[in-house]
Amino acid sequence: MTLDEARALDAVDPLAPFRARFALPEGVIYLDGNSLGPLPHAAHAAVAELVERQWGERLIRGWNEGWIEAPTRIGDQIARLIGADEGEVIACDSTSANLYKLIVGALRASDRRVVLSEAGNFPTDLHIAQGAVAAVPGATLRVVARADLADALDDRVALLLLTHVHYKTAERFDLADWTARAHAVGARVLWDLSHSAGAVPVDLNAARADLAVGCGYKYLNGGPGAPAWLFVARRHQAALDNPLSGWMGHAAPFDFADAYAPAPGIRRWLTGTPPILGLAALEAGVALMREADPALLAAKSARLFDALAAAADALGIEVASPRDPALRGSHIALRHPQAHALCQALIERGVIGDFRAPDVLRLGLTPLYLSHEAVARAGAILAELVASRDWEAPRFQTRRAVT
Repeated sequence: MTLDEARALDAVDPLAPFRARFALPEGVIYLDGNSLGPLPHAAHAAVAELVERQWGERLIRGWNEGWIEAPTRIGDQIARLIGADEGEVIACDSTSANLYKLIVGALRASDRRVVLSEAGNFPTDLHIAQGAVAAVPGATLRVVARADLADALDDRVALLLLTHVHYKTAERFDLADWTARAHAVGARVLWDLSHSAGAVPVDLNAARADLAVGCGYKYLNGGPGAPAWLFVARRHQAALDNPLSGWMGHAAPFDFADAYAPAPGIRRWLTGTPPILGLAALEAGVALMREADPALLAAKSARLFDALAAAADALGIEVASPRDPALRGSHIALRHPQAHALCQALIERGVIGDFRAPDVLRLGLTPLYLSHEAVARAGAILAELVASRDWEAPRFQTRRAVT
């Protein structure tokens, strides 16, 4: 994609106005929205209003003026992005905590004891699953290669734990197909939608999905450490219990009873006091995402991917993500033996992506605020670096925990 071609596309891009609604620093091409979305101006205003007026002036009265309903209210808004109904999603805790709750809850509701997942899944999914099975007598975690999942999915499996869009390669499972496969052997599926919600079309109820989790700080632009969310299909809500039975998930939390009685519906998956400041930022990000047409997002994501993939092909850099947009998420993985150094060199030149060990340069293609021109410029800067080999400089060789 030439700069002229990119500018021509931007001139007719119906998503272009969204860019002005984010705080994007001058001179930066931000290709890391798949790890941390940028700040929406509306989030800044929402948090300021909450701090200055709601907390500052209303004090404890804020709980009766919208705070206590925030997890379910925001959950219902997220539900519209992922094909769920009102009362099936709640915003709470972290993705890791929500994974634990749903894995243990699903195991306790089944007479089976195997959780099946993919080798190379996002580490926290596997780490949490290891701890979750240890909390249920007789439960085990079985981890197999992606190519072996179909054979391993049998009548011993209680729960199939899959990440819809792979965090590294962007490979995407067919959500409806794998849900149907699990149901065919009597298993439930828990989907991690962290790299899906707000990035690719998702319709949980059309797929007859059982359970799902996702984070709020990637494509939903809820800010660093934003509250996560979880989905429980309505047909399962009465049968599954939250193993972290905190007071906010109680049927009558302000009765202050000693004995625990789970709330009906999705609210039983609450545990502790909702983080109201974080929820305010998340609500602003979700509201912004809900204004965008998912079909336009998907089409623009595909164009941005094709532009960077063509640049990589011309440079002889391997594209590790699927070329078919139906088989991937909204980021591109480029495989290079010096991917970390290349990532650092790009950052120094104002192109912010990230590195995933051992050899992947990962660039997020978030169409809500990225322009075609920005992506074309990123491809040109990548070409300049490869030609000059500037990334070989010693300052780029030191590994950093976070890029």
